[in-house]
Amino acid sequence: MSTDPLKLLLRVQECDLSIDQLLYRRRELPERGELARMEARARELETRRSRLDTDREDRARRQSQIDSQVATFASRIEAIESRLRQGGDYRDVQAMSTEMDSLTRHRRALEDEELEIMEQVEVLDAELESLAGEASELLKDRETVSARIKELESELDAGVEASRNERSALALGLPADLLSSYERIRARLGGIGAARLVEGTCSGYHLKLPSSERERALNATPGEIVYCDQCGRILVT
Repeated sequence: MSTDPLKLLLRVQECDLSIDQLLYRRRELPERGELARMEARARELETRRSRLDTDREDRARRQSQIDSQVATFASRIEAIESRLRQGGDYRDVQAMSTEMDSLTRHRRALEDEELEIMEQVEVLDAELESLAGEASELLKDRETVSARIKELESELDAGVEASRNERSALALGLPADLLSSYERIRARLGGIGAARLVEGTCSGYHLKLPSSERERALNATPGEIVYCDQCGRILVT
């Protein structure tokens, strides 16, 4: 391992960049977006299911009311028919016949409404079954994606830990003032506090430096810290 502090600093910088990149990848896993879309769809399905359930319950409640009314009408009609079989005064018979006709019409209207409700319930049941099937498949897919996210997070976390351990070991060989300066610059300049000077160009600033600055960096005494006049990063030749 090199004992040159500036060379060690570049390796620390590489570790820091690796850590940043791994953490960014962890945050921005494409699977997270996929899972979010699945969860949004699951909420849509649940909202739709809830509305359909309410709709079906309303119809079932109305059907129960109709059954009760039809039973009442049927009982009254049966009672009238029994009295008609016994005979009686003409006016009474006429009144009972008129009432029975009215009750029969109402009962038929209710039975027609009930039939329509039953058909509507069948449609709702079919849609609820379809929603349940989609929700079941979606749940399986969500579990698969969630498991994949955990697997990738574990892999990336292992990479982060390895890079942090390497960085800690490397940082032990750096002077405290150099490391402190690097940390301040890195925090201010998007994660890059030290940059190599390559063919007169600062790899952090990505522009060729003036000749005087290049000469100053190239002719620096061992251990001297040179900063890029353009971006302020520590220059390593």
